[in-house]
Amino acid sequence: MREQLESMAEEKYRLFAESLLPPKTKMLGIRLPKLRALAKQMAKQQRFDWQAPQDAFMEEKMLEGMIIGYADLSFEERCRRVKRFVPKIDNWSVCDSVCVSLKSWVKQDKAKVWKLLELFLQSHKTYKLRFAVVMMLDFFVDDEYLPQVLARLDAVKHNDYYVKMAVAWAVSVCFAKYPAETMQYLLSCSLDDDTFNKALQKIVESYRVAPELKLKIKAMKRK
Repeated sequence: MREQLESMAEEKYRLFAESLLPPKTKMLGIRLPKLRALAKQMAKQQRFDWQAPQDAFMEEKMLEGMIIGYADLSFEERCRRVKRFVPKIDNWSVCDSVCVSLKSWVKQDKAKVWKLLELFLQSHKTYKLRFAVVMMLDFFVDDEYLPQVLARLDAVKHNDYYVKMAVAWAVSVCFAKYPAETMQYLLSCSLDDDTFNKALQKIVESYRVAPELKLKIKAMKRK
């Protein structure tokens, strides 16, 4: 498998991608569409049990997580594999790329997935928290779950940069979809200043937010 992955790697892309990731990230330099295509192929071939080796490159961890999302598994089996995989996440790229692959898992039983995410939100581990937050912003910002999402985001208290940025990103997604409700949340939330201001920045940068709302958001920045 590693030989196959190495044949897919691009050195120029690796050098670019490394600049966006935490220092000393061990990666090959494989573009995500290629990796997703391989994961779907392996899932179709029922190669469900492949796991990243101990000395894994980032892409090997991604591949393992993506296969969990694309494989034809029962809800209980997919839960078991997600629980086994999440502790292996060690950077934002692995986290976010795998989360978006888990759409079929959420479709199987959205309420039960939410309950599992609530357990991850009780952790003090950076990437258990980020995994839960990114899953929420990907799949739970809707009429049914919005109040719960905002409440859970407000309860996340962690000093790690990648947790704070995930919460800010999630708040901006909530605002883009539900501006009135999220504005009320922002007026009374308990987010720390860094996370609050980063959420405002992401809202202003969003192409889905009306210009007049962006002016109001800019005026809310904390000093």
